[in-house]
Amino acid sequence: MEAENHTGVWEFVLLGLSDDPQLQPLFFGLFLSMYLVTVLGNLLIILAISSDPHLHTPMYFFLSNLSFVEVCLTSTTVPKMLVNTQTHSKDISYRGCLTQVYFLMIFAGMDNFLLTVMAFDRFVAICHPLNYTVIMNPQLCVLLVLLSWLIMFWVSLLHILLLKRLTFSSGTAVPHFFCELAQLLKATSSDTLVNIILLYVVTALLGVFPATGILYSYSQILSSLLRMSSSVGKSKAFSTCGSHLCVVSLFYGTGLGVHLSSAMTQSSQGNMIASVMYTVVTPMLNPFIYSLRNRDVKGALGRLLSRVASCP
Repeated sequence: MEAENHTGVWEFVLLGLSDDPQLQPLFFGLFLSMYLVTVLGNLLIILAISSDPHLHTPMYFFLSNLSFVEVCLTSTTVPKMLVNTQTHSKDISYRGCLTQVYFLMIFAGMDNFLLTVMAFDRFVAICHPLNYTVIMNPQLCVLLVLLSWLIMFWVSLLHILLLKRLTFSSGTAVPHFFCELAQLLKATSSDTLVNIILLYVVTALLGVFPATGILYSYSQILSSLLRMSSSVGKSKAFSTCGSHLCVVSLFYGTGLGVHLSSAMTQSSQGNMIASVMYTVVTPMLNPFIYSLRNRDVKGALGRLLSRVASCP
């Protein structure tokens, strides 16, 4: 096996969503449409926020970063799947697979951190409004985003370095449409104890603690809203918090589905469906949630589209 690692044939086989050739055109059209909607929708959110001075606030700064991460997250998996479907190929190179795992972990982790920071932003805005501009200053906002990127770069790199020490046979089948860390650990013939321990520790630290922070923030927000007498203030708070809560529910719901389906069943079909929701459907829905439920974003998008339409 060790000699096989030096033959230069470093390839994995992505089994994809289905082996039925009649379904391939359907999958290609469906995923291409969802990918284009995801990219267009999130880019519109970024353009609307950057072009509207009223949205140059911490919350929308985090939202524009979230939209950027969503585009990157779906771009990590879908384009390769579309190419393989179109060329009737299932191969992915060893380096391409590790690269996919690396960036997938980075962008998924960034999703998690940004949703947590946005919850903290809403907590400060609603529970400590008089100190909001002092606490959520531009330097802190940039520092929080940069710190999140830095943490995920190093955590993902550690996963990859441990993954590189494992032995894989050429043409190892991965029952997925992209390279997922958990599936690769199941496919190797090497001892994966250290990898699994790191996976559980990172999931606990970067999953449980942010989720606890979000729950605490919204418990305090709900308590403040119940004490709020102004109906206008309540309506505005619900407008921004409602959008964020919907996105949080989608993110953690699908992420939990991936981990539960992977841990509780040997079937890869449930895991793939949960992964589609997590890596494709959720990034596509986020722009709709923020544009339909948030009046500020809806107004900024309307003004942006009006300026585009009025251009000769």
